[in-house]
Amino acid sequence: MDKYNVLVVDDEKEITDAIEIYLSNEGLNILKAYDGMEALDMLMNNDIHLIVMDVMMPKLDGLKATFDIRKERNIPIIILSAKSEDVDKIMGLNMGADDYMTKPFNPLELIARVRSQLRRYLKLGNYEALDKDEISTGGLFLNRINKTVSVDGEEIKLTPREYKILNLLMSSPDRVFSIDEIYEKVWNEFSYNADNTVAVHIRRIREKIEIDPKDPKYLKVVWGVGYKIAKQK
Repeated sequence: MDKYNVLVVDDEKEITDAIEIYLSNEGLNILKAYDGMEALDMLMNNDIHLIVMDVMMPKLDGLKATFDIRKERNIPIIILSAKSEDVDKIMGLNMGADDYMTKPFNPLELIARVRSQLRRYLKLGNYEALDKDEISTGGLFLNRINKTVSVDGEEIKLTPREYKILNLLMSSPDRVFSIDEIYEKVWNEFSYNADNTVAVHIRRIREKIEIDPKDPKYLKVVWGVGYKIAKQK
C-alpha cells in the first residue's frame, strides 16, 4: 500500500500506539490525536486520507468531531467505540462515518476495513476531485475556497445547501447519487421521506445553472435511481 496518511484519534495512548503498529506494518503513515479538537487541528495542517475515530473523548467527542469534519471533507472515517448497541452504530453512521468497529477489535479486521475504505476513496471515489480547490465540467465551475459557482464565466448565487448538493454531485461526475444519499450527506441526518425536499433543491439548482432547466445539460435525473452531474468536455 502506498504511503498514505491515517489519523488515529483516541484518548487512550495504548490504543493509538497499537493501531500505529498494525497500520505502519501495512506501509501507512500514522498521525495521532487524543481528542476531537486536536483531530480537527491535525486535519487542517496535514493531508489526511483516512481517520480512525474513537467516540468517548474529552473536549470534543468522536461523533461531534465526525459531524464537523463532514461539513467540509469527504475523508473516510471509521468509528471505533466500546459501545456495541445498534443505536450507537446508527448514530455514528448518521453523523457521517463510513464504517463502525467495536472494541476490542481484531487487528486483521481493522487492517482490512482500512484497506477497503482507502481503496474506495482513492481509486473509486475520485480522490483528486474531492481534494481539489476547484472542480469543473464543461463550463460549470465550483470553487471550494470561496464557495462560488460559475457557468460560462458568470457567477451563480446558490444557497449554502444548494452549494453542498452541487459540490457533492460534481465531486464524482457521472456517478448517480440516490435521494437518500444526497439528503444524508448534505443535511447530515437520517433520510426519511426526503424525496420532495431533495427534488425542490435540485429544481432550484437547475434553474440557476441550466440554460434550459427542462432540458438540462449538467444536472440529470436518472429515473428511479437519483441524480448526477453529467461529465462534459
